[in-house]
Amino acid sequence: MTVRAVVFDWGGTLTPWHDIDLYAQWYAYAVEYDPVNASALAHRLLANENARWSQQRDTAGACSAGALDQLFLDEGIDVNAARHLGALSAYLDFWAPHTQADPDAAPTLAALRGRGCRVGVLSNTMWPRAHHEEVFARDDLDELIDAAVYTSEIPVAKPHASAFTLVLDQLGVTASETVFVGDRLWDDIDGAQRVGMRAVWVPHSAIPTDQVPAGLDEVTPDAVAHRLLDVVTIVDGWR
Repeated sequence: MTVRAVVFDWGGTLTPWHDIDLYAQWYAYAVEYDPVNASALAHRLLANENARWSQQRDTAGACSAGALDQLFLDEGIDVNAARHLGALSAYLDFWAPHTQADPDAAPTLAALRGRGCRVGVLSNTMWPRAHHEEVFARDDLDELIDAAVYTSEIPVAKPHASAFTLVLDQLGVTASETVFVGDRLWDDIDGAQRVGMRAVWVPHSAIPTDQVPAGLDEVTPDAVAHRLLDVVTIVDGWR
């Protein structure tokens, strides 16, 4: 096998899985935006977010969860207003400790690029590109990534084939010469294999049962990485 590129999922893969109180993320926003009605606003934002992720799962990625701004627009919030921008900053501050890169991330990406592999990222996300780029720059990963596709910018999401082919196009490689690395068997592993990529599973994430479709036990990764640096060894074996 010729390996010319390795594409990584973000949350749960390049960034370790954290158990998050998802209501708390929205309360951090709401208490800054509307302190009097913070609890009710947080519950509405959470319900809207959950509905979007559910639709994405129910359609097998044929419909992405969309962009973060749309949640606020649905609530009638002016996304350019100073009040919103201040509250959005509180929301992102809430997430900051939960987005730190795995300590193995930088050496893994550097080792792969040192072997001549291009590195990509494909993330199911509602966050805009700018937020992700700030996180990667903070963790010194930005210069190690050759292409990134965020489903907040496109109409589909993993495991839909078009999400995978888009990042392949941006990297200038074919599926057969690309390895995908992710923590979700359905979104990441099965989706990548269906388009002809080899797939490496990072089995560290405690994925909630309501996010696991039926038949998941039928998905078999091509390899398992118990830490990110194992990906380098796996790719070396395939090369």
